[in-house]
Amino acid sequence: MGCISKHYLNEFTILGVWKIEEDLKTLQESVVLDNGDIKKYKVFASTSRKLEFLSVRALLTELLGKDARIVYNKNNKPFLKDGSRFISISHSHKLTAILLSTNEKVGIDLEYMSTNIGRIAFKFVNRKEKISKVAEDRKYHLYLHWCAKEALYKICDKEGISIKKNITIEPFEVKESGRICGKVSTDKINDSFDLYYTRYDNYAIVWTKKNYDKG
Repeated sequence: MGCISKHYLNEFTILGVWKIEEDLKTLQESVVLDNGDIKKYKVFASTSRKLEFLSVRALLTELLGKDARIVYNKNNKPFLKDGSRFISISHSHKLTAILLSTNEKVGIDLEYMSTNIGRIAFKFVNRKEKISKVAEDRKYHLYLHWCAKEALYKICDKEGISIKKNITIEPFEVKESGRICGKVSTDKINDSFDLYYTRYDNYAIVWTKKNYDKG
């Protein structure tokens, strides 16, 4: 199917989503890989990881053109090689998403809601946070919490952040789409962030963008 969404959040920021329905050969033919990409691609043993890798490059080409390139720092955080935009990437199951902005830091996370996430909720939900007790909402609510925390973890560059202890999601009403407020509190960061979420089929997607001072 390829690119299913190319949404301009404002004049500086674009969100793209790709649904992987192609085989490896089709995706390979849709992208141009440089030597760094080829080296990284060859490391992947599983077909699913190769498809994810290629779908990211295909979506980036759709959003910015064939010359756009992704590089990674020592913490495996992605950057655009030309430094023209901030970038955040997420993929789960058959969906890939990229968030790009020329003037704001960004973070995005999506998850395919396949498992009983309630079994591991204690690992990421803290005492200040409230989860719906309505059975049909609870699973989605937990996935939104997880995605929101991952998005904040990414926008803050993952520096000494505990998902459970340092990130708190304020109470919110569960809808198909909406806004969430999250707070990050560490020795380096003490800030609030607006996050936005939506549901696509059986996926939860959350993203955030902000100019902020880590100092």
